[in-house]
Amino acid sequence: MYRVIVLLLIIFTVSGAFADSKMDITGILEWDTMQIMATVSLDLVSAGIKLPAGRLQGEALLSEGCLRLIQPGILGLQVDSSSTIADLIDRGEFSLPETEALALNANSLPPSLSPDMLKMTTSYTIPLSGVSSAILRHTRPMQVARTLNPVSAAQYTGIIIIASESLPIYGMKSSVLAVPCLFPKIWDSEMNLIYERNMLESRNISMVHYSPLKGIFQRNPSGLSPELQAVVGDKPLKIFASGVFGIKPTDIIIDKNDAMLIISSEENRRLLSQGKVAIILDESALKLEFFSK
Repeated sequence: MYRVIVLLLIIFTVSGAFADSKMDITGILEWDTMQIMATVSLDLVSAGIKLPAGRLQGEALLSEGCLRLIQPGILGLQVDSSSTIADLIDRGEFSLPETEALALNANSLPPSLSPDMLKMTTSYTIPLSGVSSAILRHTRPMQVARTLNPVSAAQYTGIIIIASESLPIYGMKSSVLAVPCLFPKIWDSEMNLIYERNMLESRNISMVHYSPLKGIFQRNPSGLSPELQAVVGDKPLKIFASGVFGIKPTDIIIDKNDAMLIISSEENRRLLSQGKVAIILDESALKLEFFSK
């Protein structure tokens, strides 16, 4: 917890330095597009900046403030069922400089002025693929689960798990909507681990891609949205989740028979190691808005 407290103190110190300059941030975390998007605006009057002479000063102040305002959003990003990035920092599994680097590497648009010339605004985008790549540590992939009794299975181009409805929580007498994270695990109905982050063959591959239900009901031959088809191809295995697991309901349980279709052939196991997996969630779980004033 010490490391997180230090980071928060840094953020508050910087915020104090800009206390007389009103800065607002509005943003959204989109799991279906795998990015964090934020818009930050600076009140030029409160900052004592007069145009046109003070434009460069305003841009510098806006840039510095943006990076500090975005960092708390990164800290709260759900990594797996039990951890946020702040938790990883607290355990020494991730560092404060790495968190700052994620903010510094955000894609940004040039600052612009409001029509009344009273505010300066800029926008930032942070791809979640860059965040997951920074967190992954393994150099050699773990072998995907195999079976001694393989079943006959077609060769698929990807895997789609439909988990858009409320699902039973493993070991409990209640149900809940599944929620997204960077590294969800997939279990079979006998709680054998089928898929986890260390099975990825490259750090540059996203473990899963998320989509709302409408993504599999498009009016085209595959029925898939272009975004989904780019991940799972035109002949994916479509299966229904049977439950969820974890402190946060991010981990998906599938029926053992469905799991056997995946692990019974080298080609289908490779779909996991190559991240050709999509999870369909309720649309309400895919977008998280945030703001501060």
